[in-house]
Amino acid sequence: MTSENPDITLILPAYNEAKTIANTIHDAMDYFGKLGMRWEIVVSADGTDGTREAAREVDSGGGAIRVIGGDARGGKGRGIRDGVEIANGGIIGFADADNKVPIAEFEKMRAALRDGCDIAIGSRGLRSSQVERRQPWYRQWGGKAFRVVMRKAVGLPTITDTQCGFKFFRKEVAKDLFRRQRIDGYMFDVEILVLASRVGYRIQEVPVRWRDDGDSRLNLLTGNLRNAADILKIRHMHRNVRAEAARTGPRSVVDSG
Repeated sequence: MTSENPDITLILPAYNEAKTIANTIHDAMDYFGKLGMRWEIVVSADGTDGTREAAREVDSGGGAIRVIGGDARGGKGRGIRDGVEIANGGIIGFADADNKVPIAEFEKMRAALRDGCDIAIGSRGLRSSQVERRQPWYRQWGGKAFRVVMRKAVGLPTITDTQCGFKFFRKEVAKDLFRRQRIDGYMFDVEILVLASRVGYRIQEVPVRWRDDGDSRLNLLTGNLRNAADILKIRHMHRNVRAEAARTGPRSVVDSG
């Protein structure tokens, strides 16, 4: 499909994914093609292992594959922020480059956006979510502890899963939120949802299929300390957003389905 005025921009944040990125791109191309959608894929890749080069070698077949990033690791949040800045799709979203959530789950997100939500986020924590391969027990317990700390610090009490890497936005919503977004690391998901909730965007959680690939890039000690520091930054950076939103727009509605 032609990339002019694409229906969808899919951002694939990638770090050391040279062996998998071509397959992930092909999966997305084939899927969007079957749906008859005009598509654009942005690969936002840091590192020196050849991920960017591998992505550039994929024949787009009439869509658009755009590759950004540099040798130094800038962080997942920064990579997606840079991707959103250049995105043209009527829907803008991102998915993990290792296909933890199959791209076919996008149809659920598309339906939620059609039904009127501003942001559709994949969730592993809803009753009808399908977790095909779970994380090790210590990461599951760490996730539970994270949710307790995160909710105490920044709220989001009704969202079951902030960290699933499968989120889609109406174009104008993505552009607005990522212009405000500042966290470069993994906690950018929390920051985006905090901003969306306080500004007044309607968020819908959508149950998805998910499988752990056993290749977490998060160091349990240093990574979690950095995440905790970023959660505190989010709390302080955006503490006035709610008051601003109360003057300019409605409160958000968060649905779980």
